[in-house]
Amino acid sequence: MGTTTRIPVADATLPRLIHGGQDARALDYDDRTMAVVEPTAGESVTSRLFSGKVAIVTGGTRGIGAAITRELTRHGAHVAAGFNRDAESAAALRDELSALGSSISLHQGNVGDTADCTRVVREVLTGYGQVDFLVNNAGITVDKTVRKMSVEDWHAVMRINISGAFYMMKAVLDHMLERGSGRIINLSSVIGQTGNIGQANYAASKAALYGLTQSLALETARKGITVNCVAPGFIETEMVAKIPQPILDGIIEKVPIRRLGRPDEVARVVRFLLEEESSYITGVMYAVNGGLFM
Repeated sequence: MGTTTRIPVADATLPRLIHGGQDARALDYDDRTMAVVEPTAGESVTSRLFSGKVAIVTGGTRGIGAAITRELTRHGAHVAAGFNRDAESAAALRDELSALGSSISLHQGNVGDTADCTRVVREVLTGYGQVDFLVNNAGITVDKTVRKMSVEDWHAVMRINISGAFYMMKAVLDHMLERGSGRIINLSSVIGQTGNIGQANYAASKAALYGLTQSLALETARKGITVNCVAPGFIETEMVAKIPQPILDGIIEKVPIRRLGRPDEVARVVRFLLEEESSYITGVMYAVNGGLFM
């Protein structure tokens, strides 16, 4: 398969204050550009921990997703990194990692389309022979109070954040069951645990991810497959840098560790859960929030 094919993805989402620089009113999945992380210099492949492994990371070219892609390729995995828009940034990440000797392919599409999810998993299986890891990182926000939220606003977020994860898991599950092994990680959010004004749809979708995670973990526990959740808190992004300092100070004041998290800190937790030595961990929610919610 070529260097660039298509895969259904969006990008990792963060709590509302992280996206405070954009007005989400009347926007849907195709219209919204998600928060991204300032590009950082990559690292060459430093271990063969995941040598021979193939990972699909939805929303894998920006923000937390890009950090996960970097972390997994750095440890020897091939990553099929997904994106929805901004092919230029996706190509830049591919070129950066390829120059370091990492194995990465880019795929563009929509996790909210079940046929697209099925097609892409088939493409990855055809091109690389297997899918060992699935990281459901894609997600969006459309922030409004319940009173002002339209039915489409509700479904737009649910379609990507929870249905998209279900579609991708459904698409890889038979393959993982046949092989008797697999790792699935769903990216939730601290907002799924605490709720947030103006984010009823987002909070519900991220809370639902945990229920979905636990249910599939129970169904596959004796089949060699683990399913876990990672719930980031307030994480440094390019958009956070644009938040006025007094507001940013207020965000940090709520975090017991008194700083924002870094995308690589989330990525390291994902890597840990994907390791062979983590095979006794399933159905769990790992919080990466600086103590914001305990």
